[in-house]
Amino acid sequence: MLNKNLFYCKACLMPSTRPRITLDKFGICNACKYKKKQIKIDYKKREKELENILKKYRSKNNVHDCIVPWSGGKDSSYVAYQLKFKYKMNPLLVTFSPLIPSSVGHHNRNELIKLGFDHIMFKPNEKTSSYLSKRFLIERGNPKVAWDTGVNSMPIKVAIEKKIKLIFYAEHGESHYGGKILNKNSEMLRNLDEIFEHQIGDDPINWLDDDVTKKDIIPYLVPNKKELKKNKIQAYYFAYFDNWNVKKNYEFIKNKINFKLHEENRSPGTFTNYDSLDDHIDSIYYHLQYIKFGFGRCWRDASRHIQLNEFKKSQAIKFISEYDHEINSKDLIKTLDYLKISRIEFFDIVEKHRNNEIWKKSGNRYELINKLK
Repeated sequence: MLNKNLFYCKACLMPSTRPRITLDKFGICNACKYKKKQIKIDYKKREKELENILKKYRSKNNVHDCIVPWSGGKDSSYVAYQLKFKYKMNPLLVTFSPLIPSSVGHHNRNELIKLGFDHIMFKPNEKTSSYLSKRFLIERGNPKVAWDTGVNSMPIKVAIEKKIKLIFYAEHGESHYGGKILNKNSEMLRNLDEIFEHQIGDDPINWLDDDVTKKDIIPYLVPNKKELKKNKIQAYYFAYFDNWNVKKNYEFIKNKINFKLHEENRSPGTFTNYDSLDDHIDSIYYHLQYIKFGFGRCWRDASRHIQLNEFKKSQAIKFISEYDHEINSKDLIKTLDYLKISRIEFFDIVEKHRNNEIWKKSGNRYELINKLK
């Protein structure tokens, strides 16, 4: 029986179960339509627009004039490098520590810092972050809920504290990868309403319980609109002004620093080796996405490669079949230790989040009801 809740973009194969994606009457997703629109954009005009913005903020006495929320990955490193060396800004890099930091991520951050960047790394109380990761794994099938909130809040907090008026994020994911766009400026300007709706989902004050106090959630609290307006902070997406391409970003940054790739030549659950390298919990997060929505890390990467005209659908389907279901044993061991749970307990939790509207059991295995062909 064909399940009508799961179908695929006819161009890039992205499933309809991706949160907030939309497909038109021809079966084409909004991410693919954005890629076509991107071809027609006059980026020289947008670069002039960027220059005019930077002129207003560029420091004349070597103080920090902008903040880049920075993981040390290819995209945020590309943004930081361009702002510093092409546009002569003096960015302060701000990192909310990965939950289970990898040696590759640590290496890549150090390599960029060597070029003359100032950097703030904030590592929250691990007792609280571990507890919240376990709690949200159980409640929502997502161990990174609190971390996502910290990633969103910390750059703004630092901007207010340091009196820095300008923040540059990488790309607007809702535009580039298929999602809900709240207003016509969302692709360029970071919208606090959108952050709450799409990336956080609730206020950290709702996390309080017998084990989590108001003091514990301070790193995760996002400044309100009133504070942003008072401090005149403006946040932009660099990708709006740049002909954004994640593969191009990687090729660029690997020629500027000794950028290490995943130690196993490809990242767990996919065929690529240059993305999401800094946190061991990431491969677990993508596996949970696979269980909940029917697509994982490989499917995401394959769809993007089709959009970039680097793949045919047949090649994408081959990779998805081979890698999308994978769960990395090394990452799993580190995650179980971090969450303080057993392997049996973990997989019991995972199965509770399986979407039975899109999965069916065949013998001892699960398979998608509407299989990709």
